[in-house]
Amino acid sequence: MDARDPITTARGVGPVLGRRLAAAGCRRIVDLLAHLPLRYEDRRSLGRLPGADDDSTEPVKPGPLTVVARLENLKRVFGRRRFSRVEAVAHDGAASVGVVWFNRPYLAQQLEEGVPYLLHGPLRRRGADGPWQLSNPSVERIGGAESDGGGVRPVYGRIGEVPPSRVARLVGDAIRTLRDTSGPEWIEEWLPHEERTKHQLPRLAEALTEVHSPSREASVEELNARRSPAHARLAYGEFLLQQLQLAAARRRRRRSGKPHRYRADGVAWEAATSLVPFRLTGAQERVLGEIADDLAGEEPMLRLVQGDVGSGKTVLAALSCLIAARSGLQSALMAPTELLAEQHFASLEGLLGSGMTVALVTSSQCVASDGGAVEEGIADGRVDLVVGTHALIEERTRFTRLGLAVIDEQHRFGVVQRQSLVRKGLRPDLLVMTATPIPRSLALTVYGDLDVSILDEMPPGRRPIETRVTTGGRMEEAVNDVRRRLERGGRAYVVFPRIDGGEGAAAGLPSLTESGPKWARALAVPHGVVHGRLRRQERDETMSRFAGGSIQVLLATTVIEVGVDVPEATAMVILGAERFGLAQLHQLRGRIGRGTDPRLGDPLCIAIAGEPSAEAERRLSVFADSTDGFRIAEEDMRQRGPGEILGTRQAGLPQFRFGDLARDWNWLVAARRDATELLDRLADPGNDALRRQLGRRIPGLLP
Repeated sequence: MDARDPITTARGVGPVLGRRLAAAGCRRIVDLLAHLPLRYEDRRSLGRLPGADDDSTEPVKPGPLTVVARLENLKRVFGRRRFSRVEAVAHDGAASVGVVWFNRPYLAQQLEEGVPYLLHGPLRRRGADGPWQLSNPSVERIGGAESDGGGVRPVYGRIGEVPPSRVARLVGDAIRTLRDTSGPEWIEEWLPHEERTKHQLPRLAEALTEVHSPSREASVEELNARRSPAHARLAYGEFLLQQLQLAAARRRRRRSGKPHRYRADGVAWEAATSLVPFRLTGAQERVLGEIADDLAGEEPMLRLVQGDVGSGKTVLAALSCLIAARSGLQSALMAPTELLAEQHFASLEGLLGSGMTVALVTSSQCVASDGGAVEEGIADGRVDLVVGTHALIEERTRFTRLGLAVIDEQHRFGVVQRQSLVRKGLRPDLLVMTATPIPRSLALTVYGDLDVSILDEMPPGRRPIETRVTTGGRMEEAVNDVRRRLERGGRAYVVFPRIDGGEGAAAGLPSLTESGPKWARALAVPHGVVHGRLRRQERDETMSRFAGGSIQVLLATTVIEVGVDVPEATAMVILGAERFGLAQLHQLRGRIGRGTDPRLGDPLCIAIAGEPSAEAERRLSVFADSTDGFRIAEEDMRQRGPGEILGTRQAGLPQFRFGDLARDWNWLVAARRDATELLDRLADPGNDALRRQLGRRIPGLLP
């Protein structure tokens, strides 16, 4: 038997079970072995059952107990609403306790009285001083070795409709059969000897055997924390394959070169920066220098610019597009929403319109700063900069000499969309921007093919934002704090988690339609309403009035999360704050405090929670204590995972089965470092197995 054989060749897997496993993504034996245990139970030390009058010098304590016992009085007991439980009495030869299993009625037919079983489960008293009881223990029939404990036992989760107990038997049988038929090296070792030796990692067969059938000397603490050498081997190997893919793709693109050149000397950049009506920060100048070096190089730029809200990324994009236009090249800036695209168009047209032609292309409109036909102007090269949404990658938008592609809020797009825009030109330079700080580990995986620049300095004059977390019962205090800022000429946002009232889990959440009027009356100033269902024209008119000051309060949903820039906004109230992620809360807070007028007072963000869970309380505590977007992003990933941060449907988001980006950060860094060096010796004869493994993951990736 080979580990890559179909799952139906495994012992105990017939056609019906094979279809159930395949439906859950388990099509080969190796897929079964990649289903790691959820946790491990230490059953190496046998205990004893407490007697009714136990006067031992070592008092019995509640907690996990492993014991060999025979069952008596086995029966199924029916309760209310047809629920049932299985009860028995366990006897170890010296004492007896009751045993109960819930939601496992089949045990009444499977278990036999008088037969020795290994029981492992929590020992508790029924009531404060009631009799002892084993509750829902695992149960395993044993032979004559009653003095032997159960070792370290893995506990599995379900695979689709296949229950954990069946999974455990299938995995155990598969490993035993593979070892019997293929020997100790029952799965091909593809990790080069040099990397295994350097990091002191076991071979793949040894690692898989250990995670599924731990040795008696294994550390249960390390296994449960997934920090054992076996877990490290699996995580590092998975990271290394992914980093090799990124390194190979990056090298292939770098070697292709670019057919265009920029007039990007110091004089050109000095002339470009003279158009900016303010002095660049030190961080902006540093990142601008990195971009300038990339554009002047012979290889296409592949750069990600991360910066907290308001750190000045758009200015860098504008200057880069201006240099492209003065070099006879077109630029494209793609934003995730029409609102953000329109705001970029307005600001870039105002900043650069005198020196270049700017056009807006979205699904609902096409506008050019010179009034000409947009699509024709793009196709014949008269439009220098095209700002738009996904419409930029549609067939109707054709460029004649696209040299620079800029993608804003990249986390809202997938890798496929990024590549689609790049294919509109002939190996154009790529500048990716995000105002959502991304944890370092995610940046190394999702954007591992890009160079990373960080804007870690805010423009001068920005006032620190005070953040408070409170409950719904403190509305009056929040209203008074916001009013004081409105009286100084400031403006405020009140953000709701929903437009309308909801049902089920969403019932009771504050909504814009139900709670908005109450907040409008309480604040008693001109207000407007913005949400995703409004027509664009109505939304734009409301935003313009808010920016102009004819309305002071904006009642909104999270449509204002990105791209809204009103310097006079000094207050924000976020309702239902427990329902938002940390990164989203931070993005919303970034809409205020963008002005420098001291007369407006210090900006204030109030997060009002309903009945937060313990996890939500931790999240809100981090939000209140820090305005560092990168620290918040790291904590957000620890609490929610990468899929929630970037979106579970994010195209290109790596799906790791063994590695965890927060827990295994050091192994990811090691894999990235090793991948760059290993790529140079990938053609060595000793690395045939590694090349085969890469080829299975992405055919045609390597030359």
